[in-house]
Amino acid sequence: YNIRVGAVNPGMVETEFSEVRFKGDSEKADKVYQGFKPLQAEDIADIIHFVVTRPYHVNIADLVVMSVDQASSTVVNKQ
Repeated sequence: YNIRVGAVNPGMVETEFSEVRFKGDSEKADKVYQGFKPLQAEDIADIIHFVVTRPYHVNIADLVVMSVDQASSTVVNKQ
């Protein structure tokens, strides 16, 4: 059917997500990202752009993207 499907699975990305999670508490939200360099929304946008601009015969099915400080969904090396 010539349909490409791909998933981009980001690790911790510094967005307003944490502020929503902590119901507008900016101080608490900022602490989530202290001590390491999280991904930025622009990083994920660049990756999505790369995925969708590959030649038509190329399908990038699954990408897991994390900061070098993030080892897994629950382990982050904070300094």
